[in-house]
Amino acid sequence: MGRYYDELETGEVIRHYVTKTITEGEHFLFCSITLNTQPLHIDTEFARKSTFGRILVDGLFVLSLAVGISVGDLTSGTIVANLGYDSVRHTHPVFHGDTIRVETEVVQKRLSASREGTGIVTFLHKAFNQKEEMVLEVKRSAMMLIKPPKTILV
Repeated sequence: MGRYYDELETGEVIRHYVTKTITEGEHFLFCSITLNTQPLHIDTEFARKSTFGRILVDGLFVLSLAVGISVGDLTSGTIVANLGYDSVRHTHPVFHGDTIRVETEVVQKRLSASREGTGIVTFLHKAFNQKEEMVLEVKRSAMMLIKPPKTILV
């Protein structure tokens, strides 16, 4: 289970326990199902002639992976909805075989004015490769459930 709104503290940094090595097959599948035909992501010969010299992992794949890695620790079963993603920055290229880890800072939180029993939390996710180079930074706002009171049976 993730964490409820009231279990998150502004300024808290969570280093997520899940890490993931990006494989060529899953990256090609992602490009296929999202209809991304950018040759830099799918054509070895084209990519070999690019600045990177090899295939570059699609930035949206890296973004999705970074948020996905955070789910178990933060939002599994405790989120109402993602409200938005801001300030997405791809800070270093990602390649097949890179292993990604993520840490999240709770940047801001407030009670929801429109939905009782919820609060709005802004997370700052940072993704790093196996060399500890930051590859992605993104702010995400989510509507989170407030922990329900315990029912005491008499």
